[in-house]
Parts: sequence; structure tokens; C-alpha cells
Amino acid sequence: MSLPTVNVTGTKITALPFKEQISTIIRWTNKRSSRIICVANVHMLMDSRKNKNLQRALENADLITPDGMPIVWVMRSLGIRNQDRVAGLDIFLAVCHQAIRNNVSIYLLGSTQDVLSKMKVRLKHEFPSLKLAGMESPPFRPLTKVEDIELIERINRSGAGITFISLGCPKQECWMHEHLGKINSVMIGVGAVFPVYAGEKRYAPKWIRESGLEWLYRLLQEPRRLFRRYLRTIPPFIWLALQQVGTQKKQRQLLRF
Repeated sequence: MSLPTVNVTGTKITALPFKEQISTIIRWTNKRSSRIICVANVHMLMDSRKNKNLQRALENADLITPDGMPIVWVMRSLGIRNQDRVAGLDIFLAVCHQAIRNNVSIYLLGSTQDVLSKMKVRLKHEFPSLKLAGMESPPFRPLTKVEDIELIERINRSGAGITFISLGCPKQECWMHEHLGKINSVMIGVGAVFPVYAGEKRYAPKWIRESGLEWLYRLLQEPRRLFRRYLRTIPPFIWLALQQVGTQKKQRQLLRF
């Protein structure tokens, strides 16, 4: 049964509240389904318009969550009034809680070994009953065919129902797409969640996240890395979103007459 979606600037975002999206993920894990879950922000949506591999990954994703209030606001403006934010770190924490209840193990793939080690310590403290099936930091270079086969075998042999992937966008989304049907678990691309959970990056306070200013908070932390990205993605997103919302409002007005 397909999940409800709404088109946001060309990408179909899953139109379900946070709790229902988490319940859907856990339902898939119990079946050991090979699934793709993308956590979409403005940067991802805009890059997918030019990156065909990323676009294909999103088109074949089983669930695309709205990470970031700008996307949530557009969804609400398009009629999904009860839509809330479904962000990477919130997904990670909620899924860990549910994994314990459902006796599901997780696998951590990505980032650095130092980050993974710090995550393991924190996970043992906050989720002592959580089953960590495995964790590894793959090399930055592309894996050889043999290395890739061995990685697939390690993840599948671990019995993990969920594989969290932190390789950055668009690499993690393309990786999940390439491994759909090969990895016997739900794959969730969580971007910078690993270093944030490990304490190496700051997480914006709740009021900043809910006000839609998280992009500014992150920009102040990493101006050199993020300035050009935001300049390239935020203005086009605003323009496309305003066009889309405006067009729908006009169509509704015409239908009334």
C-alpha cells in the first residue's frame, strides 16, 4: 500500500505526521524489508533538479521525510495541515527507542571511526538495551566490487533490521539506491546526524529549528562550507515554492466559481 505524498517543487514528500512515519519504518524493519528512506531538506530538493542520480534515488525512495520547516510550511500551504517536521536526529532517536521495543538491531555505516566510537559510548548510556549489530567507516574512495560485496554480506550477516547511513548528500542517497534489494534492512540516510550525536557538531536549539532558522544557525558555524550552497539553493527554492503555492491557490479560486 503506497504512502500519501505531496509534490514539493518536483519531489514527492511523504505526507504523514512524525509518529506515523516512525511506525511505518518499524513495520518495515519487522519484515526485514529492503527499503530506502531519504531525509529531505531544501539542499537535497534543489540538487536533485540537476543531479540525475540523486533524482532517480528520490523517485525510487519508499519514504521521503520533510526535514526542515521550509518544506513543512510548503506542505501545509498545499493542504497538509497536520504535517510536522520529520528530521534526521529525531528519526534516529525515535527509531532507537522503537528498535528496543521491537527487538530490532541497528547498523551504523559512515562518518569516521572516531565519531562511531563516540556514538557507541553514548548509545550504550542512553539506550543500554539497544542491539548494535555493527558499525564501520568505509573509505572515502569508491569501494571495489569485491569490497562492496563484502560490505553487503557483513550488513546482512549482522541481522540488522535498520541501517543508518551517514555519507552526506547525495552520496548516501545514491548508495542506498544502488543497494536496494541487496541490503536486507531498512536504509535511512541521516547525513550529519552521526557527528551531531557524537557531540562533534552542535544541534540547533528547538526554538531555532521550529522557527525555520536552522540554516542560519548552521551557516554561522560553517560559513565557508555552507555560504555558496545556501546561496545556490535557498533563493531558487523560495521562488519555486511561491510559484507552486500561488498556482494552487489560483486553481482553488477558479474551482469555486
